Amino acid sequence: MEHAPFPLDLIKLQTEWQLTYAALAVPRPAHTTALRRRLQTLSGQLQFHPYWTGPCRTPAAGVELRRLARTLGERP
Repeated sequence: MEHAPFPLDLIKLQTEWQLTYAALAVPRPAHTTALRRRLQTLSGQLQFHPYWTGPCRTPAAGVELRRLARTLGERP
């Protein structure tokens, strides 16, 4: 099933979420509380983004968004 292209702000949110999660995954991260709060804020923004209203909200679209954000986040 094809879905509409993701808006840039949604891709940026997902990329920031993944980078924040990666920062928490290192042994003994600095500023743990701030990172956790940031992760919660980004999670809420992702969950309630206007893109997900209607037929766009499918598990496949979520997977594709995470994959796209991961590849964009790895570029220098």
